[in-house]
Amino acid sequence: MFFDFIRLIIAKIVFFCSSIGGDGFPKPLSSEEEEKYLKLYKENGDLHAREILIRHNLRLVAHVAKKYQGAEEQDDIISVGSIGLIKAINSYETDKGTQLATYAARCIENEILMFFRNQKKTAQDVFISDPIDTDKDGNTLTLIDVIADKSDIADEIDTKI
Repeated sequence: MFFDFIRLIIAKIVFFCSSIGGDGFPKPLSSEEEEKYLKLYKENGDLHAREILIRHNLRLVAHVAKKYQGAEEQDDIISVGSIGLIKAINSYETDKGTQLATYAARCIENEILMFFRNQKKTAQDVFISDPIDTDKDGNTLTLIDVIADKSDIADEIDTKI
């Protein structure tokens, strides 16, 4: 439930950001600007700097998500990838020797792959409210309709005593 809410918010952000500019996404930051905003965010906790880093790296999310086109709804993959981007920016350390884009691309891809693994785990789940067939009148039958017992167990206990 919470994950769906986050995905909805991120999808709205992606949609808003993609409608800005000629080709859909803001231009990537120069290395000096990226360094400046990373420093502001890491040292001062500046959320505006974090937002700028996220917004200007959405193009990277779309690029990584393009690999998984057709496997799932593209909007879902971009939303999940955006979560990976946010996690990457939150956990990125400048002193490790990698660029933010390299680190973020890996985090985005990992988040998408985790999404697919989770989808695969729950793909075979069956719920008792799922429709399984229709009756002779055309009404849908659910699993609970098939396994439900119409008799009251209390009546059965009274007759046995």
